[in-house]
Amino acid sequence: MADTKTGNRFETPGQGSRIASRDGAGESRRPKEDAGSRGRTTISDGVVEKIAGLAARDVPGVHALGSGMARTFGAMRDRVPGGGRSPARGVSAEVGDIQTALDLEIVVEYGVAIADLARSVRENVVSAVERMAGLEVVEVNIAVSDVKLPDEQEEEGEESGGGRGRVQ
Repeated sequence: MADTKTGNRFETPGQGSRIASRDGAGESRRPKEDAGSRGRTTISDGVVEKIAGLAARDVPGVHALGSGMARTFGAMRDRVPGGGRSPARGVSAEVGDIQTALDLEIVVEYGVAIADLARSVRENVVSAVERMAGLEVVEVNIAVSDVKLPDEQEEEGEESGGGRGRVQ
């Protein structure tokens, strides 16, 4: 829309204002911005917890995440229709604007070197969270709460490695 007295154009929503010159070519008052930098993205703690939980479970030697009590409640929740298995079980995240800190509680399989496993879990979790969420991971604290022995029965509702349990 042009001002009839001066020939200047008014600013319309979503466009920079332009000043009309005598030859009709305008010059922009607002510098061009990358469209991807307009606005703000926030990522909830739960999203980061799910990413970290799935990344930790992908590491061979991790039997489960969460303490015995959390896994017991999780098994009960799995029985409720729509309850489903929570990928964030055993993971706690504190998310800021550009950084995050994570706490994981894991159950390891017997025979696995715990120090090496913890290092692999940290590397996988840091890689996944930084790639997917774009947040800097400042720390990943790992608490080993149990060791899964080869002759122990699976807790009801708990599966290792995402596979199906044996039919008895």
